Amino acid sequence: MAASAGVSVATVSKVLNGRQDVAPTTRSLVQSLLQDHGYVPRPSRRGKAETAATVEMWVDELCSYSVEIIKGTIEAGAQSGVAVIVGNTPETAGGAISWARDLVSAGRRAVITLGTGPTPAQLAALSRARLPVVVIDPLNLPDSPVMSVGCTNFAGGLSATQHLLELGHRRIAYIGGPETTAVNQARMHGYRAAMESAGVPVRPEYVLTPGFCYPHGVEGGAVLLDLDPAPTAIFAAGEESALGAVQAARARGLRVPQDLSVVGFDDTDLSTMTSPQLTTVRQPLREMGIVALRTALRLAAGETIEARHIELATELVVRDSAVPA
Repeated sequence: MAASAGVSVATVSKVLNGRQDVAPTTRSLVQSLLQDHGYVPRPSRRGKAETAATVEMWVDELCSYSVEIIKGTIEAGAQSGVAVIVGNTPETAGGAISWARDLVSAGRRAVITLGTGPTPAQLAALSRARLPVVVIDPLNLPDSPVMSVGCTNFAGGLSATQHLLELGHRRIAYIGGPETTAVNQARMHGYRAAMESAGVPVRPEYVLTPGFCYPHGVEGGAVLLDLDPAPTAIFAAGEESALGAVQAARARGLRVPQDLSVVGFDDTDLSTMTSPQLTTVRQPLREMGIVALRTALRLAAGETIEARHIELATELVVRDSAVPA
């Protein structure tokens, strides 16, 4: 690079270290070439006035599920003396390298994402900037190797459906989605595995994948409950969609759980704030945030982590929204 600028390595070093004994035109030329080469400076560790170490956290949507994970991440950050900066997933079209450079300059040690995750261009820029990335509960795992933290989604779908089968239900429907996401596929395969193991056929019309949010549960529940015969039980692969299915039942004059049993997935405070309280699969949401933060800091410290994906165990929590058929 020094040869490209027509200057000595010592001059380039002076520019990098902010020395003043460099001519303005030479400094401008070197800085321009540094930017063209995608150079990202490491944050200074000297002096008291340097920027405090922080971790960047991107969240697609704030809801009860994501808030619990954020709490765990911030808690682990406080224990490690690292601040967590929470914001929306950024748009970096055409400027990923300069954006990654800005993160490093601001003192970021790592990036944690919750939701869709970074784009390939963002991942490449972060890798070039030597900023590790940890993805929490990704809807889809990126094509590039990246560290991720999630839960046992298949086992959770299996246990939810087995519980309904043990209660004597055979017309069990599934509300999940989005259809092609890895999270939905794992939970849906757990549902299908439980049904197949019990020798109960899965009706194609009983499997819907509108999404994980409340309106999706209302929409999916309405479609299912208008079928003939309608299901006697619904496993909704999201807590909010489960509550939406409960609302769809009530709008049709049906009682939960007497006329329709419902099981959800997540187990945030919403599960116990509704009537009846929701039987659901508990994700260790705070623990996922804690593990993600600690893993990000280990990567930032140069440690080698053998597993690229960490799964924390789910647990079925039996409450009042599902009863014998």
